[in-house]
Amino acid sequence: LAPWVPVVGLEIHAQISSNSKLFSGSQVQFAAPPNSLVSFFDASLPGTLPVLNRRCVEAAVMTGLALNCSINKKSLFDRKHYFYADLPAGYQITQQRVPIAVNGSLSYSLCIDNKMNQMVTKTVRIKQIQLEQDSGKSLHDDTRSQTLVDLNRAGVGLMEVVMEPDMCCGEEAAAAVRELQLILQTLGSSQAVMAEGQLRVDANISVHHPGEPYGVRTEVKNISSMRFLAKAVDYEIQRQIEELENGGTILNETRAFDSKLGCTVPMRDKEGKQDYRFMPEPNLPPLILYDTKSLPANMNHQQVINIDWIHERLPDLPSVKREKLVEQYGILPEHSFTLLNEDGLAEFFENVVKQTQMKPKKVIGWILQDLLSYLKQHSLSVKESPVSSFLLADLLNLLEKKEISSTAAKQVLAELWKGEGKTPLEIVKERKLQQLQDQKELEQICQAVIDGQENEVIMVVLG
Repeated sequence: LAPWVPVVGLEIHAQISSNSKLFSGSQVQFAAPPNSLVSFFDASLPGTLPVLNRRCVEAAVMTGLALNCSINKKSLFDRKHYFYADLPAGYQITQQRVPIAVNGSLSYSLCIDNKMNQMVTKTVRIKQIQLEQDSGKSLHDDTRSQTLVDLNRAGVGLMEVVMEPDMCCGEEAAAAVRELQLILQTLGSSQAVMAEGQLRVDANISVHHPGEPYGVRTEVKNISSMRFLAKAVDYEIQRQIEELENGGTILNETRAFDSKLGCTVPMRDKEGKQDYRFMPEPNLPPLILYDTKSLPANMNHQQVINIDWIHERLPDLPSVKREKLVEQYGILPEHSFTLLNEDGLAEFFENVVKQTQMKPKKVIGWILQDLLSYLKQHSLSVKESPVSSFLLADLLNLLEKKEISSTAAKQVLAELWKGEGKTPLEIVKERKLQQLQDQKELEQICQAVIDGQENEVIMVVLG
């Protein structure tokens, strides 16, 4: 029988990095006391009206441009109705009909057979990016059999990035989301910290035989880490294949990933398709954006958003940064991926290179093998490293000047990890790790050893 073809599409909710919410002036802050950041609008009190946050629109435009999207100069807001305890209005304001950005693409790279030196670049199409508000949070207290509602998150601005079903396994899905996360963090449009719920992924998964129509898809909701995303997608693909090969059928249902058991479990079926009764949001006019050509002459710049102005100010994206690292320092492409994947590691590497005479190709070995493995072992971020770029550069300079051997340098580094505030040179002197350069001095030491051990020398000679 022909092999199965898995199809994976993703919907990603990224929390916009903004001081206030999408339609209200309430502050946005992680882990604030429950219900301490709720305006009348967030609580949906009668007579309250939404006011669109300019920063959220700019962040969405910036993200759309970085993902090669067309930015719609006119986009619309809609109400999506559903009943849930943490959605006090009974609807969410989103962009169903005409979103802010459409038809983009994201290129990402992944290793073949886990070999870092064999990388392949793939592209996933971006269907759209839409602005919408987040819901609140329900906290289920089982001991008291009650549910508590925290509305701090209600109304926080989200960008929903909808990817076309262009992927075929968990590794591809995780690599695409990791690249998106790096882009969002580079732009500053979202901090995208998955552990704080700032990046949440829903995966749509189906399998079919080549040449046949796509199979029935399931949706795995709210995946909270890259590792879990890869596992959830691969598990679900396998589950569907086994189910179909055993003569079963796949239900169009929503599932959740149980990270402890490493499997997906049913949440609710989608058979009775929920009718969200989409309707235009009556309290918000169409969102109009401009470019340099369409900008009216007498318009106050503070009141409009100029797409071209944002485009000109886009920072270097991760792909460009990697190319520059490879060109500038002659390092391997796979090393440039590792440098950018760890927050702050590329800056650390560049600082070391600036402060040392050692060639970048040799510096990268110390950074990736010694520094990174130590940090991972102790679950530390680059910013928490007890060895600063200045100290490591100092140490590598001693090695480069042949004042110490590479074995001695490893010993010095082991001391530096303790973070006792000593410089590499102090440790070298304290532990007498200097390499002797003076030939006469070396000869004298050898002669002294021979003179002091005459019997042993005679035995070796007679051997």
